Amino acid sequence: SGMSLVCGIATPAAQAAYAACLDKNIPVVFNAVSDPVAAKLAKSKTEAVDGISGISDELPVEAQLKLIRAVLPEAKKIGILYTTGEANSVSTIKTYKELAGKYGFEIVDKGIGKQAEVAQAADVLVGEVDCISNMTDNTVVSALAAVLEKANAKKIPVFGSEEEQVKNGCIASAGLDYVELGKMAGRMAAKVLKGEDIKNLPYQTVENPVITVNEKVAQDLGITIPEDVLKGANVQ
Repeated sequence: SGMSLVCGIATPAAQAAYAACLDKNIPVVFNAVSDPVAAKLAKSKTEAVDGISGISDELPVEAQLKLIRAVLPEAKKIGILYTTGEANSVSTIKTYKELAGKYGFEIVDKGIGKQAEVAQAADVLVGEVDCISNMTDNTVVSALAAVLEKANAKKIPVFGSEEEQVKNGCIASAGLDYVELGKMAGRMAAKVLKGEDIKNLPYQTVENPVITVNEKVAQDLGITIPEDVLKGANVQ
């Protein structure tokens, strides 16, 4: 309704914005979309589709696996909760499974359909794994407190995907700086508003993961964070 540009944050909002704006020739800049290609918001990493582009919060899965191995040298099974209807989560699960063997891990995943199912799925998962790796799954993140409650009761560490999750009780993360994502999206929006055709702007990603550690959570769980992990990490 009279907008020059719309920004959709996270996959569901970005898809809805694109569906509403395409026929009206209103450009959409998305932010925090983990897999734009799977979400049909991009053709590839180098080619945008008409009317939309933006910033991806594609998770640095390999960096996360390296971090988990460093913190938990004896761990074998990583649990992951995800929403089966979120394309970004399905894609990221696939990446975890492709890379897990390289670090001696097995991925145990539990799919859920809605937020009300998260606590029950977490209750089952904590009995099967050595730790949990949380993603940027919108439904699961909104119920992170329930996941942490179930995991802490069993002394199962939960690794987050970004700093705020670590602040809220996860033990550590090799994740993303969402403030930087916001700045990147703002710069892209500015280009579009100044007249650049959005289809000439392929989506972007943040290249360098940020290591964040919650030392109190580690102490409560009886886990010692290695010095080489702490060095250079953001310690909460």
